[in-house]
Amino acid sequence: MKIGIIGGTGGMGKGFALRWSQNHNVIVGSRDAKRASESANEYTNIAKESFGQINGTITGNDNISVAKDSDVLILSIPYENIDSVCSEVLSQVKDSCVVVSPIVPMIKTDVGFEFIPIKDNKPFSYQLVLKHMKNKSKLVSAFHVISEKKLVNPTMVLDYDIFVCGDDKDAVGIVNGLINEIKGLRPIYLGPGELSYLAEISTPLLLNAMIQNKIKNPGIKII
Repeated sequence: MKIGIIGGTGGMGKGFALRWSQNHNVIVGSRDAKRASESANEYTNIAKESFGQINGTITGNDNISVAKDSDVLILSIPYENIDSVCSEVLSQVKDSCVVVSPIVPMIKTDVGFEFIPIKDNKPFSYQLVLKHMKNKSKLVSAFHVISEKKLVNPTMVLDYDIFVCGDDKDAVGIVNGLINEIKGLRPIYLGPGELSYLAEISTPLLLNAMIQNKIKNPGIKII
């Protein structure tokens, strides 16, 4: 399976690329194809050093090419860039491509991290991405509460639950499978895409708890 990562040169993109390269062909995306290729070479060396060998590959390309070539496309981008990026890339994806949004609409204020849709009465991330989708059923919301610092350490075992929302059973199943491939992660289905705000709002909640209680890189686990 070809997994494309828009924003793949960032920390989250790096972590996903390293871990999924054990079994899949990962394509790192950037506006600059050269930068994407350089990052892909760096990630490949790290993955081989960490795992000994990988069964997949890590390559890099520009965002448009990545979108066209992917079976699963991860949108590792900021909330404020959704319209500009998605208007370019999502028109290029295959109808069968599963698009994953881990995007969190939050802002740091004097009182802490706040949820933009509540604070400023704006759409949540899933709603903004959805309007750019050709096949709207293939959008899945996931990976909002994972620690980037832990994800980018490919040998660190994680211990988190990942909330998942989506309308298409097969698309959700593919994302659940990718979650299960990362040791220590467990998918927790919350419901259809219109409930994605519940997953998105869990990130500022977690960050505020981390800061106020001096907890280092926490996650969420339902027991």
